[in-house]
Amino acid sequence: MSAVSAASPRAAPGRAEQRATRIVFFITGFGSATWAALVPFAKLRAGIDDGALGLLLLCLGIGSILTMPLAGALAARHGCRAVMVVAALVVAASLPCLAILSRLPLLVAALMLFGAGIGALDVAMNIQAIIVERASGRSMMSGFHGLFSLGGIVGAAGMAALLATGLSPATASLCVSLVVLVALAAAAGRWLPYGARTDGPAFAIPRGIVLFIGALCFVMFLAEGAVLDWSAVFLSGARRMPASAAGLGYAAFATTMTIGRLAGDRIVDRLGRHRVVLFGGSCAAAGFLVTILVPSWEIDLLGYALVGLGCANIVPVLFNAAGRQRAMPENVAVPAITTLGYAGILAGPAGIGLIANMAGLPAAFLILAAMLLGVSASFRLL
Repeated sequence: MSAVSAASPRAAPGRAEQRATRIVFFITGFGSATWAALVPFAKLRAGIDDGALGLLLLCLGIGSILTMPLAGALAARHGCRAVMVVAALVVAASLPCLAILSRLPLLVAALMLFGAGIGALDVAMNIQAIIVERASGRSMMSGFHGLFSLGGIVGAAGMAALLATGLSPATASLCVSLVVLVALAAAAGRWLPYGARTDGPAFAIPRGIVLFIGALCFVMFLAEGAVLDWSAVFLSGARRMPASAAGLGYAAFATTMTIGRLAGDRIVDRLGRHRVVLFGGSCAAAGFLVTILVPSWEIDLLGYALVGLGCANIVPVLFNAAGRQRAMPENVAVPAITTLGYAGILAGPAGIGLIANMAGLPAAFLILAAMLLGVSASFRLL
């Protein structure tokens, strides 16, 4: 029996834990969006093409995928707090390395380390979010994910502003790491010292409804990963937008996603979960089509905004379903779904890079639009 499960009865999470949960979602979105702004600079320093960049981005996914199942098991045994503190420190330490390294082997190692930190945060924060939401007795998941998106806005737009003032990528990334450390110090004391229930095995292959939810999460986070890792490359390359401002593509995406998620709990209550999936998938697909068909970076920003609006509440609906399903024990199902879902945002964009190298980024975005229409059509199965 673990130390956590043998401990005295746990106090129910309250308002302080809710605020601390929002902060960890903010930290994760903030760090991820900062990397989006650094991608074009890393590509130039390393002197690689789109195909090689896709393979490089795959290293971020490998680091995350290797860490996610382990993070779920560690959170169950040692608590969400321990996992999230270590992961946040890893993110803060690896970001400046991504801004200065030019040798490909070192950049690969730093990116895998950064991915490991983001992956562990993703798993532990969603486990904590489900526990806190259940204790509150009301819908909170969209709001938590809204803070992830708010972190994306601040990270992308803030990084673009710092670079536009003439700061080097290294100096700008150090500023970001400092913000992460300050947020960590403010919130860590209220992160949960326990995790999900520890009944059942530590690892299991997802099946049934768990596998279905995970597959839908994979598509949604693949779309988000495409914007995160490739929007700046597309705008600076195909649309000739200055590299220092190309992070605004992700900022437009994150802005509409944040607005949609902050109002998401009310939207889900009014429309129902099925309609949120139906309308959201269609809107996101339309956004990618706009970026493909309209050769104007100003209109392309609108396209990314439509993608964010469409994706906003589908993922919170899916994580809510993960917390309510009974096909698999919670401590196994949540990390499994999280791993499947976030494999899209972290590993999937590497595949986009390979397609882009063969047929161009517009072709890759077209495939994403078709996949999002498939998610929209799945609303009846949900």
